[in-house]
Formats: sequence, structure tokens, C-alpha cells
Amino acid sequence: MSFFEEMESKIPRSGVRTRFAPSPTGYMHVGGLRTALYAYLIAKKSDGVFILRIEDTDMSRYVEGATDIIKETLRDTGLVYDEGPDIGGPAAPYTQSERRAIYRPYAELLCEKGAAYYCFCESGGHGAENREHDAADMISVTDECRQLPYTDALARVKAGEPFVVRMKAPHDGATTVSDLVFGEVTTPNEILDDMVLLKRDGMPTYNFANVIDDHLMGITHVVRGSEYISSAPKYNLLYEAFGWEIPAYITVSPVMRDARNKLSKRHGDPTYNDLLDQGYLPDAVLNYIALLGWSPGVEREMYTLAELREVFEIGGISKSPAIFDIAKLNHFNSEYIRAMPPERFAETARPYIRQAIKNAAIDTDAVASILQNRLEKLSDIPEKIDFFDSLPEYSTELFIHKKSKTDENVSLNMLNAALAEIRQNAEMQWTTEKIHDLFITLAEKLGVKNATLMWPVRIAISGKSVTPGGAIEICQILGRDETLRRIGIGISKLG
Repeated sequence: MSFFEEMESKIPRSGVRTRFAPSPTGYMHVGGLRTALYAYLIAKKSDGVFILRIEDTDMSRYVEGATDIIKETLRDTGLVYDEGPDIGGPAAPYTQSERRAIYRPYAELLCEKGAAYYCFCESGGHGAENREHDAADMISVTDECRQLPYTDALARVKAGEPFVVRMKAPHDGATTVSDLVFGEVTTPNEILDDMVLLKRDGMPTYNFANVIDDHLMGITHVVRGSEYISSAPKYNLLYEAFGWEIPAYITVSPVMRDARNKLSKRHGDPTYNDLLDQGYLPDAVLNYIALLGWSPGVEREMYTLAELREVFEIGGISKSPAIFDIAKLNHFNSEYIRAMPPERFAETARPYIRQAIKNAAIDTDAVASILQNRLEKLSDIPEKIDFFDSLPEYSTELFIHKKSKTDENVSLNMLNAALAEIRQNAEMQWTTEKIHDLFITLAEKLGVKNATLMWPVRIAISGKSVTPGGAIEICQILGRDETLRRIGIGISKLG
């Protein structure tokens, strides 16, 4: 059995197979995560296989630890891959640098077929072929190597002369690429360049390894960004040269910061890890990203990953760019926070609560209970609750509130009455129910609306006009003694 026959015999050929093939260059950006999600959903919609492949042929861009970050991100978001570098599979290995020995025979086969050629030009051998995408291939070379007879070129290779392998792009006709989102896109062959397939160091370029690996791994559907549309004709020419079936292409438009600019790590736009650090939940991020360029066809927006697996259709992917709207993501995140079971939210929120509250006597679960319905993101927690740890300095102007019908004099009277009432009920259980009854009864005695009493109390115990909970909940969490102390400070300020 020849090398090529052996490779063909190993190709998995059953069902839908998709792949996410990132380069290990740092943290996962939003567009990359969306590509992974769509590839995952297309596979799982058809009970197919989702593969992780690490494309590390460009070692100049390699970032130590980036592969682990990719795997952790997929696990964190629930995009569990069926085959990959750390779990193996029928098409292993799944890291391109470990597949190096595979690519040269295929490059040599193309040269033998006349679909590629050995290039010995100096301009094609210093640096340019080490870059990865199409811009790397747009370098000036003479026709000398292209026109060199195969036997003469092979002799120079065997003699040890340095070379790269280039695709021999046709100069006439056109190449049509079929895409499930963009339809048929036809490109005149005369504008195609002879892209580098194999670099001088024996490593393949991204474009070449991409085609070889997709074929050998049995990939049936390729999800990719619109930046690869210009490369697609070259991919098809390679598939045709080998006599291989072309996979279905699903091209997704870019995620934009605004109407003119794409999201970019270089410009400080958030990666997935940045969003986590900013207090967004993985499920909320994934749900929002799913809708960046895809529509379920109904008004509903909130979907679990399991539900997305059921409703996702390729036909719902839009050709138009999607704008990343942080306000919309905040809305999604707040909805997901509200939907969390209280126990899970308390556990998730605890590290953020302890950033602001060092006092071990404060019940973090009680603080979490007044936060859950008042948050957009977890990182907002510390600034909302820092008053529990220590009463901030505040102006008595906060006691003036038109709607509650309070001014500084009214507030002073309310605080004196509240202080006396709490002291008079020293044996009362300090629960939210008992505190509620105490204040409501006191307001009735004083002949004022509840808000007229509650507003001054809330200002006195928090030092803030906006808090994640009312006076009753805050009093309960602070405890009787601290509540009395803070009311006393408020009286002193007003007096």
C-alpha cells in the first residue's frame, strides 16, 4: 500500500464532521469563539463530530500556553470537541506541527502532476514564505521556476538546493466557489497568484495544510470568516488537482466594533477571557455571540446551548456584518444572572463580594440575595456593596428627596424616631420580617408615608442614594448594633 493509499484508508467518512482550527496566538477573540460555536452547532444538529485542530505552522506567531487557553475556553463554554490534540481520534495527530511529515509528499505529488512547482527564486526564499496568509504570497517571482521542466527542478531539489513549493495557478478561465451563505462566487483565474504551499523549512503554509488536513480528517463542512473568501478559489484548485471532494463552505461575516471597524485585539477589543474578567457569564456570552450574524427566525433571544443545538440552521446565517453591542450583552448577562438558582449565584458572587467586604461577620449569602436582581455583570458587585464594610463619607444633601418628602429637618426627626424605636425593641428578633414590621408600625405612629421614614434610614446606614436593596434588608445584614451606630452618625451629621 502506497503512502497516499494508506492516508486515504484512514479518513473517517461517516456523517457530518466539522472543525475549529485556531492558531495558538493568544486569548480567544469573539469572532473566533463564534466560528467555533457555529461549527459545533452544525455538527451536533446532525449528531455529527466536532473536531479541534491546532494550526501552528506559523511558529513566529506562536504564544506559549495559547493552546491550553483554547481548550479551556471550549470546555468553559460547553463546546466539547469529540476529537482533538488531548483526546486523540481516528485522524490523529490534531496539531499541525506534529503532522509535518504528511505535507511534503502531497506537495511533491502536486509538482509531479504539474499543479505546483519547485521555486528556487531568492525573493521566494527569505522571510516571505514564512508568513501565513495571502499577503505572504503576493511577492514578485519570475516565470523561470514556473516554466522549468519538472525533471530539471527535481534534480536541483535532489542536489540540495533550497526551494519552496508554489501552486501553479491557471492564467485563464475562472474558478467558482459555492458557499452556503454567500452563494456562488466566481473569481477570474488571472488575478490568482502562485501561493506558497511548502516553505523552505519544510513546514506547510496555512492555506496548504488547511486543505490537506480537512481532506484527511473527513471534514464535510468548513465554517470560516469572510477574510478567507479570497483564498477559496485557490483551495478549490488544490482540491481539484488532487481529485478530492470539496467540503461545504459556510462563510460568516465579521463581527464589528461599529459600522466601519472590525473587532480587533490590537485595538483593545475584548477577548472571551476579558469578558469573563469583566463579570460576564460564559452562558450569556455564548448565547449573545450566537446571535451575532445568525437569527433563529423568531423573536425569542434566550437559548441554552442545548436549545441552540436543536434550532440552529445554516440558513439563518446573515451575509451582513454584525455589530458587537456591549449594552445588548449587558442585557443578556443580567437575564442570565437573574435566572441562576440563588445558591449558585451566591457561590459565583462570593469572590466579588469578598473583594469589597472584609468583615467576616457579614453574611455573603444575604448580600448576594439583594444583588441578584440588580446586576448587569459580576464585576459591578464591589462598588455596589462597599458600604457594608465601612460607612463612606457622605453629604447631608442626600437626605433631601422630593418624592419621599424629606429634607434635612424631616430626616433628622425620622432618624431620631427610628433610633428610639429600635432601642425600645431591644429584645426583638433581628430578621427582615421583624424589622419591616417595626418600621411600618413606626411610620403609622408618625403619620408619614413609609418612604418618608425609609429614605433617611437608608441614607444613614449606607451613605449612598442608590443601593442594591432597601433599608430593611441593609439593616438586617448590618446587624442591630451597626445599624444603631450608623443612624447615630446620621443624626450627628444632621444635628
